[in-house]
Amino acid sequence: MWGLLAGALFSAPLAAQHVVHVAGAYFPPYAYKREQAPLHGLLPQLVSSLNQFQGEFRFVIVPTSIPRRYRDFAEGRIDLALFENPAWTGWSSIAHSAIDMGLEDAEVFVTHVETGRDQRYFERLKGKRLALFNGYHYAFADFKTDPDYLNKTHNATVTYSHDSNLLMVMRRRADIALVTRSYIGDFLGRYRQYAGQLLVSERIDQFYQHHALLRPGAPISAEHFSRLLEGLRERGVLERLFAPYQIVVRPAAAGSSAVTGAAD
Repeated sequence: MWGLLAGALFSAPLAAQHVVHVAGAYFPPYAYKREQAPLHGLLPQLVSSLNQFQGEFRFVIVPTSIPRRYRDFAEGRIDLALFENPAWTGWSSIAHSAIDMGLEDAEVFVTHVETGRDQRYFERLKGKRLALFNGYHYAFADFKTDPDYLNKTHNATVTYSHDSNLLMVMRRRADIALVTRSYIGDFLGRYRQYAGQLLVSERIDQFYQHHALLRPGAPISAEHFSRLLEGLRERGVLERLFAPYQIVVRPAAAGSSAVTGAAD
């Protein structure tokens, strides 16, 4: 069925393509940005796959930021936000449809390997210096993102770089950093000298059940986008993209029907 659908869509004239603007916010390993270079990472690879296997829609990444993406979505500058959680407070007052992507990641605690240090080290955060990413929602902090609150309440240094946070841990300038499980392998691939020196928690701060959020009036419907994702899943594309990053790819997305949030 997917082959017939993809063939039919791919045969559509280029001029008839509907452009879908996709949020491109820095969220490694999903999206990286480099000076004088286009966005790269898992998000651009997924967008490229969506464009490759059908021809009715052209998905285009629009640069934004973690804090600004809510406003850009509400104002219609972006149509689609991927790897999101509709339960995050920023989305509560913005109308959207939520599509389960069938992908699962996790936020974990990371510290430096020390003699006698084991998983019990992560049981108590009080008194430890934390390194966090600005704008991220952390379950242990009740999903509050204000840097002053995080600093005063949780002794946290808030930065704009996961690399910086992990390097602070390696240099003993922080005791614990929080990063996505998917990011750790990427970091160690670039900093091979630190192999075997990071202790990763079995404790999970939160699981990411990734969703795609679609704005009302977007060029593509939630049902159609869900079908495109399922086509990539059936072809093994999602497994090839995400499994190497320890992102769980479920056999089929649960609850892929649209769930609409209401604006205040």
